[in-house]
Amino acid sequence: MLGWAFALVVAQEPIVLEAGRILDGRGGVIPATRIVVSGGRIERFDPAATGRRYDLGGYTLMPGWIDGHVHLDSFFGADGRLAAEPTPAELALGTAGSAWRTLLAGFTTVQALGEASDKPVRDAIDRGLLAGPRILTSLEWIEGKGDSSGSDDDLRALVRLRKAQGADLVKIFASKSMRVGAGPTLSEHQLRVLCDEARALGLRSVVHAYRSQVAVAARAGCSQVEHATYATGADIRALAEHGTYFSPQVGIVIQNYLENKARYLGFGNYTEEGFRIMERDLPLDFEVCRLGVGTPGVKTIFSTDATAGAHGRNAEEFVVRVRECGQTAMAALVSAQSLAAEALGMGDRIGTLAPGYQADLIATDGDPSVDITATRRVVFVMRAGVVYRWDGRGKR
Repeated sequence: MLGWAFALVVAQEPIVLEAGRILDGRGGVIPATRIVVSGGRIERFDPAATGRRYDLGGYTLMPGWIDGHVHLDSFFGADGRLAAEPTPAELALGTAGSAWRTLLAGFTTVQALGEASDKPVRDAIDRGLLAGPRILTSLEWIEGKGDSSGSDDDLRALVRLRKAQGADLVKIFASKSMRVGAGPTLSEHQLRVLCDEARALGLRSVVHAYRSQVAVAARAGCSQVEHATYATGADIRALAEHGTYFSPQVGIVIQNYLENKARYLGFGNYTEEGFRIMERDLPLDFEVCRLGVGTPGVKTIFSTDATAGAHGRNAEEFVVRVRECGQTAMAALVSAQSLAAEALGMGDRIGTLAPGYQADLIATDGDPSVDITATRRVVFVMRAGVVYRWDGRGKR
């Protein structure tokens, strides 16, 4: 039996949120007040406001979280195993289900990196036909072949194609999977061509990179680097030098694979050897995350790489970031709020609790800036002024 009550409230009148503990998403704390939400945005702070009211006085209110790396199209099928070849209907329903679980966990915006099937779900959510987080998608990724094949014009054409298809950004594989050695697949020149073209078209570039490819992507002017396992301190310092956003994952992705090994094993590079490598090298993920958090100037944002079995459990990343990476609880929260919004180019719209911003607001039972495990206890979710979850008390 589910332990929460679903409440979809489309406001025809302003909604008033009465809150005692309020985090602003930038590392600050706002004194207790009432927050007026109207037209999908935060209208004002007004301790005397009246209207449809939610009493969140016993909880902690803050901006909704942003996950910078998810795979909503990854889910388990009817047989309990990875749905590797779903029908179109199964793919649509599975992706929508992943989105719904993610929203209920407090993640009001996600960046989906890797599949064309994300687009119809993104668009349906935008039109109000489905409930889910705001989705930014790369559609299918761009992958190198590990050699110098492919002209500059060919590479630019790939980026232009993604733009024409409706992508919000481009995802580029500059390294192979860690399960098959994590070797390089693109040269620095090729990466620069791709990332320059993306920038010229108004798209951000997110690069899957390991080892020295981390510094290569930074020098090539790409927007964001994922993973970075096996990277050195010099590689991480290159991210700071070039202003590249850093998106490591330490809290759920590998742990989820290992917990669900029997459900993944046998598909693609999910082999016994692949699982052995992931288990062996998980401590190296912690190490590179500590480098990111501890290196001055590195903009380390929140992301999970959530796949089947992890959707809705994204907040585990917060807990491990604090326990294993040396990040403070408040910094971990900010990495999923204003800093993540800035990385997505949406820092003036989401990630901050202030008048004029989108009313993407969540509440937790407990203060996660003091006890990071409170991120597991989301009780209230509002996205763009619509209430999707409320399993607390005090609405009137």
